[in-house]
Amino acid sequence: MALKDEKVTLAHGGGGKAMRDLIEEVFTSVFRPDGMEDQARLQAAALADPGARLAFTTDGFVVDPLEFPGGDIGTLAVCGTVNDLAVGGARPLWLSAGFIIEEGLDLALLRRVVASMAAEAEKAGVRIVTGDTKVVGRGMADKLFITTSGIGVIPPGRDLQAANIRPGDVAIVNGVLGDHGAAIMAARGEMALSAEIASDCQGLGHLMEAVLAVAPGLRAARDATRGGVAAVLNEMAAAAGVAIEIDEAALPLRAEVRGLCEILGLDPLYLANEGTLVLFVPEHEVAAALAAMRATEAGQGAVAIGRVVPGEAGRVSMRSAFGGLRIVDMLVGEQLPRIC
Repeated sequence: MALKDEKVTLAHGGGGKAMRDLIEEVFTSVFRPDGMEDQARLQAAALADPGARLAFTTDGFVVDPLEFPGGDIGTLAVCGTVNDLAVGGARPLWLSAGFIIEEGLDLALLRRVVASMAAEAEKAGVRIVTGDTKVVGRGMADKLFITTSGIGVIPPGRDLQAANIRPGDVAIVNGVLGDHGAAIMAARGEMALSAEIASDCQGLGHLMEAVLAVAPGLRAARDATRGGVAAVLNEMAAAAGVAIEIDEAALPLRAEVRGLCEILGLDPLYLANEGTLVLFVPEHEVAAALAAMRATEAGQGAVAIGRVVPGEAGRVSMRSAFGGLRIVDMLVGEQLPRIC
C-alpha cells in the first residue's frame, strides 16, 4: 500500500504520485472501472432495442453530517441518482462520481464513503464507470462534496411523466415519510434529541420494475427528497393541471418522527426522504401495484394516500382526521438545511 497518509493533503490533488496513489487505492481499486482513460466507453444490449431512449441525470450531495444512521454521503449519492432515473421509467446502468475533498479529511472516512458507494451500486445493479477528484484548501469546502451523474435506458413503450396523471388516479407511497430529514436532524446533536431514527436511504430501481411489470398503466412517479411529499404532490398537480386530495389518516409515519415534528413544530409532509417515492396509477391497477411493491424490500410499507379529485388545477389538499380540508402548499424557505 503506497498511501501512508491518514488525512487528505493538497498534494493528493496536485496531479503527481500522491494523487495517483489516492485515486488508485481509494477509488479505482473499489469501483473497478474498465481501463483508466479520461472517459467511460459504454455498451449495453438495451441500447439496441428499437424505440429505447437514454435517460441522463445529475445531482450534487452536500449532507451534514457525512455519516448518519442508515447511510452516509456515498450511499446518498448513489441512491439519489439511481432513483432519479428509476422514477422516470429508466433502468439505471452507469454512474459517474466527482469528489470535492477538503484538505484534512480523514482518509479512513473517505474509504468508508467509497465502500458505501460501491456496495449500494452493486445492490442497485449499476456500475460507477468514471469520475474525478479535486482537493481544495481548508475552509474552501465542508469536508466532502460529491456530484454524481447517471445514465439509464428507458425501454420502448414507457412514458412516465406527471402530465399523464388523470382524474380518479390514486397516489401511492412505498413506505414511511420523513425518516431521512428526521435522522439528519437527530444526528447533528444540536437539539439534544435522543430519538433513534435511521434514514430511509435506499435504491428504488427494483421496486419500479416490479410495479411496471404488473401495472403498465402507471402514470408517473417522483422520489420525495427535498421538500418532502408535499413538494412532489404540488409539482405533479401543477404539471398535470389537476387537484389532488390526500388523507391524513392514511399517511405512514413512525411514532418517533411524528413526535419529533410535534416537539419542533415541523410538518412531516415537508421532511426530506431518500428512499420514498410517490406514484400515481389508475384505480383498477392499485391492488396489483400495492402487492408488487409490498413484495420488494423497498416497498413493504406501501399504502395509498390519496387520489386525483375534481377541483382547482394545481391544488393539493389534505383531509384531516376531523373531516376538514386544508391546503398543502409548497414549502416556503427550508425546514432543514444540508439534508442531501
